[in-house]
Amino acid sequence: MKKAGRIFDLTTNEQESEEVQHFKATKIKAEQGDADAQWELGCLYAEGKGVDQDYVEAAKWFRKAAEQGHAVSQYELGMMCAKGQGVQKDEVEAAKWMRKAAEQGLAKAEYELGQMYDKGQGVSKNEFEAAEWILKAAKKGVVEAKIYLGMKAMGGDYEEANKWLSKAIEQLEAEIREKKNENERRKNDE
Repeated sequence: MKKAGRIFDLTTNEQESEEVQHFKATKIKAEQGDADAQWELGCLYAEGKGVDQDYVEAAKWFRKAAEQGHAVSQYELGMMCAKGQGVQKDEVEAAKWMRKAAEQGLAKAEYELGQMYDKGQGVSKNEFEAAEWILKAAKKGVVEAKIYLGMKAMGGDYEEANKWLSKAIEQLEAEIREKKNENERRKNDE
């Protein structure tokens, strides 16, 4: 029994060691100013991979990349500001970073910015601005945006509501089929 436990411990340590090594290599690149590495380091801190989970450090590295114009980092920092995760909750700051990411065409940021305009979170409530950003996201395949547009249109334009809800359902069905196919491929590989 002791040997089996010992082998398991070694395997676990090897896996942890790979994560730690990846973290260290990423941190070196991030400290040299590489925006992609800074974003990745933020993700590693946020997820606790190769390092203890630390939202304050995650936000710090997302901010460094965001300030260099890294769209996904701008989105991540915006979400952290909206939730108060690793930083003080600040809806205005959240909207600022979300807008920067949305203006670069990041679909999930377009959707979130639209939601902010719809609810008046960090920006003045503006249904037209909300619809514009959410429509952009829907056209890029964001399911939540399609559902939102469908639900909004139900207030009067049932044909438009049906169009967007049908698109959302089609996309969700395709994603489910893809996951099933992926699971089948994994089973066949085993």
